[in-house]
Amino acid sequence: MLETGMRAPDFTLIDKDGKAVSLSDFLGRKVVVYFYPKDNTPGCTRQACAFAAAYAQFKARKVEIIGISKDSTASHLKFAQKYELPFVLLSDPDLQAIQAYGVWQEKKLYGKVSMGVVRSAFVIDEQGRIEKALYKVKPDTNAAEILAYLTEE
Repeated sequence: MLETGMRAPDFTLIDKDGKAVSLSDFLGRKVVVYFYPKDNTPGCTRQACAFAAAYAQFKARKVEIIGISKDSTASHLKFAQKYELPFVLLSDPDLQAIQAYGVWQEKKLYGKVSMGVVRSAFVIDEQGRIEKALYKVKPDTNAAEILAYLTEE
């Protein structure tokens, strides 16, 4: 598990528009990286829409938002267009970042055990260090919780 003060694992993934994006591209800026299970599912849609609704407040604090799932770039493009998501969505089909951040974990649903993405978020500071790590976050309150944290600073 990643903890406060640790260097955030760098990654290079493809965004919804087919462009390579690296975490290191954002050095000098604060970034929220959030991991979610799947585009167009109820919880993930609520979480993404909450980040979209608060996007202007994040931008006012000079904070970038990056959402990552193992969905394809085509899926991300449709998801972003459908819900007018203004932030970066990255595709991680090989689980490069998902595993580096420790969010690929065993999950239990209706007694069935499987591996999947545990909804998590990380506030990464301007130097590329983990400022705050949040695991097993709730989709409806995640964006507001991070915004509240950033406001307290």
